[in-house]
Amino acid sequence: MSSRAHLPLVYSCSGCSSAAQMANWLAVALDRRGLAEMSCIAGVGGDVPKLVRVATSGRPIIAIDGCALACVKNTLARHGVAPSEYHLLSDHGVRKRYQTDFDPEEAERVLEEMAEALAAEAAARG
Repeated sequence: MSSRAHLPLVYSCSGCSSAAQMANWLAVALDRRGLAEMSCIAGVGGDVPKLVRVATSGRPIIAIDGCALACVKNTLARHGVAPSEYHLLSDHGVRKRYQTDFDPEEAERVLEEMAEALAAEAAARG
């Protein structure tokens, strides 16, 4: 994908609920902060060869699901991939709502939790 191949990949839900849109926002934020490299879960689900190769390349994977339907986790599993780090946003206290935007302050809180976990993991790897 890029010279950022040393970073974990991040895949997120991007469905219609507030939690799904937060999941996507979080993945983009991790990518923009240089903490992960975002890739396309829709392409993996659509069996796009290049994107399936990226997902099955052996790089660490962060999966972010907005709700218990676990679309990201299930899409990766179809290709024999288990995320090395999994975030179900309800486990972070995020509620799924329809026809409304996610709470930006709540998203920032969850982002900081994820960023801290990634930093600790990177430090442990040395």
